[in-house]
Amino acid sequence: MNSRYKRHLVTAALPYANGAVHIGHLAGVYIPADIYTRYLRMRGEDVRFICGSDEHGVPITIKAKQNNCTPQEIVDKYHLIIKDSFERLGISFDIYSRTTSATHHKTASDFFRKLYLDGKFIERESEQYYDEEANQFLADRYITGICPKCSAEDAYGDQCEKCGSTLSPTELINPKSALSGKTPVMKSTSHWYLPLDQYEPWLKEWILEGHKEWKINVYGQCKSWLDGGLMPRAVSRDLDWGVPVPVEGASGKVLYVWFDAPIGYISNTIELMPNDWERWWKSEDTKLVHFIGKDNIVFHCIVFPAMLKAHGDGYILPENVPANEFLNLEGNKISTSRNWAVWLHEYLDEFPGKEDVLRYVLCANAPETKDNDFTWKDFQTRNNSELVGIFGNFVNRAVVLTHKYFEGEVPTAVRYETVDEEVIAQIPILKKSIEESIESYKFREALREAMNLARLGNKYLTETEPWKIAKSDMERVAAILNISLQICANLAIAFEPILPHTTKKLRYILNMKSSNWSDFGNSTILIPGHKINQASLLFEKIEDSEIEFQIAKLTATKESNEMVVVESTETATTPLKDECAYEDFMKMDIRTATVLEAERVPKTDKLLRLTIDTGLDKRTIVSGIAEFYTPEEMIGKQISILANLAPRKIKGIESKGMILMAKEEGGKMRIITPEERVINGSTIS
Repeated sequence: MNSRYKRHLVTAALPYANGAVHIGHLAGVYIPADIYTRYLRMRGEDVRFICGSDEHGVPITIKAKQNNCTPQEIVDKYHLIIKDSFERLGISFDIYSRTTSATHHKTASDFFRKLYLDGKFIERESEQYYDEEANQFLADRYITGICPKCSAEDAYGDQCEKCGSTLSPTELINPKSALSGKTPVMKSTSHWYLPLDQYEPWLKEWILEGHKEWKINVYGQCKSWLDGGLMPRAVSRDLDWGVPVPVEGASGKVLYVWFDAPIGYISNTIELMPNDWERWWKSEDTKLVHFIGKDNIVFHCIVFPAMLKAHGDGYILPENVPANEFLNLEGNKISTSRNWAVWLHEYLDEFPGKEDVLRYVLCANAPETKDNDFTWKDFQTRNNSELVGIFGNFVNRAVVLTHKYFEGEVPTAVRYETVDEEVIAQIPILKKSIEESIESYKFREALREAMNLARLGNKYLTETEPWKIAKSDMERVAAILNISLQICANLAIAFEPILPHTTKKLRYILNMKSSNWSDFGNSTILIPGHKINQASLLFEKIEDSEIEFQIAKLTATKESNEMVVVESTETATTPLKDECAYEDFMKMDIRTATVLEAERVPKTDKLLRLTIDTGLDKRTIVSGIAEFYTPEEMIGKQISILANLAPRKIKGIESKGMILMAKEEGGKMRIITPEERVINGSTIS
């Protein structure tokens, strides 16, 4: 580690509180940031890990209108879901706060006011879209239309989600207001702008000359923006939700979310350390690192640094901004609006005890240099072949054999053979490689080298075959098992930043009290005579039925999206899907059933446990519909189910079947029910 720094301030992009966290967020930002922070702590560094919910901006107000509630109700709901999900996955923030806090409002207001009083803003009048029916100026996300780049019909005023192009509202073809559906008009309004062009020479020197070590995608995007010439950027919006602009004559205006949100890093630090925060933000011996996704590069590398530079007062700048690319899902871009995602809180409910499996797979497949793809089959393969077959298998064999031959005590290695010395020599080499990888933000490489340590142990134990020589040479068996247990102890340290739940179990098995990075690389961590506990499985095999269930969920989502009828001036016709054989359709046993009992599944937000009468039997189905239906609404309701879906355990409850649902515009799900009540068990064909 660089001895220049006395402390490390690590931030992770503030997740937007208009929905839950999905695997794309995790792979791009939160798992890499958590690995880095845990590693620093293990090395004894003084580090703080800062994050919180981003709770202002237009998407929040849109979500509130769709749900007929207040923006505060939306952010309260999702802040709790996000925070709880992070905690369950083991993301080790020192603080996870929110931008609706009183501390943040004061910090953001004071920040704006200082720049305003110092004359760092320019005030400019401009023409912006206005909805005459709603009597409101329209922020970028309140305007939709045809993308001028790819002709997608549902592009937003700031970005097209289909092609990823950054847009301005005036570029859209046939713009419509998201509030009323009417064509907006242009109307004059006044806002404050941060003149980024004035900071362009400084930014070029700081980034293009001073940070050539940044990741290629980050450096390249910054260079593209700077080469294209920077323009003044608005820091206020005409909205009624957000931090009010704290100057006279600004009624009905709030701070633009991308001025407001990064100040959240500062306000959350103040909330965590009210009397000591300046030492972390205004001292040159603090190393500041932002973990973000590639869509946030310009804000963290150009806009926020320009804000800090304009403010002055000794604020430090980020030393690195290791942004990742995007993670796709089963070959398609993750889309929250289309529900094409694997949501963290749902995963944690449906795969209890497998938090580290997700951490492992997302780290192994992290989009560090290019967009990558998550598939459920790869998830299953990595768990069964790598975690179970290599890591878990090696630890289990080493511990079981130690109990079998030495009553659970670490044996003494009296003599080493060449193969033993070669294996021992590999451990510090792997340690050095892991360190170099983490410190250069190459977490996939770090994981690969950590798994190479498990592979080394597995290969060593397989080739030395202590079970075969136990009858003739127990001294040799003692040496083999001593080395194997030392590798296990090193694994408990190497994987601590990556798989914290697993290493906690492994430390218990090995009876290790702590994981100190300084011990990593040693072959004498466990002293002879040290008593270890009985073996228990670190990982469990994931069955085909569990993966089939997840794929079926995505298939149902895809089909629901294809069935949505988009309202426009003309009737849109949903195109036919690819032709399927009659025999394929006949494999699906779709029947009617009646709900007899319904109750919420404890410690979940979306799951209901339903007891249903299919006419053939009474069975249980666990369904993620609690967001749309209460248990009381479900009792007595006649539903349609896929009756021959393979059983699947969800939160320890065996679910037999799947309810047929339809997805309405805005994301609301509705149960498909017969127009007239029919006999339970009637087939639908």
